[in-house]
Amino acid sequence: MARTTVKDLFIHELSDVYSAEKQITKALPKLARSSTNPKLAEAFESHLEETRGQIERIDEIVELTGFKLKRMKCAAMEGLVEESKELLEEIEKGEVLDAALIGACQKVEHYEIASYGTLIAMAKHLGLNDAAELLAATLAEEKAADEKLSAIAEQGGNQAATLPKKKA
Repeated sequence: MARTTVKDLFIHELSDVYSAEKQITKALPKLARSSTNPKLAEAFESHLEETRGQIERIDEIVELTGFKLKRMKCAAMEGLVEESKELLEEIEKGEVLDAALIGACQKVEHYEIASYGTLIAMAKHLGLNDAAELLAATLAEEKAADEKLSAIAEQGGNQAATLPKKKA
C-alpha cells in the first residue's frame, strides 16, 4: 500500500509499532532470566505486562477506527532484538551483561518513544482524539520504563560492572 496520505502513514506506523511490541513480548522473558540484578529482572517482567497492555491498546485503536493493520515486521525492532541476543551470547552472565542489557533496552524504549510521539501527532492531525489518548498512555509508560532503567543504572547497575572482580 502506498503511503500517500497521513492516514496511510498512520496505518503503516501503527502496524510497525504493533510488530515491534509483539517482538518485545518475545524478547523480554529471556532478558529477565539473563539478568542477575533483581531490580532489572523485575523491571523486565513488569514491562512485559505493560507491553501486553500496549498491544491491547493498539487493538482498541484498530477497533475504534476501523483501520486494518498491515502484516509486517518492524525491521528496526528486529535489529534491536538481535543486538540484545548478541549481548547474551558474547557477555558472561553478571554485572557487565546487566549493564549492557540496560543500554540495549533503553535503545528500545527510545525507539518506542519516538514512534508513539509521531503516532500521537498523526492521530491528532486526523482527528482521532481517542486514539491519541490511548497512544499517549502508552507513551507515558515507555518514558517511565526508560526512567526506571536509568534509575537502576544509576543505583549501581552499571557501577558494579566497572569494579574489578574480587579474587577468591
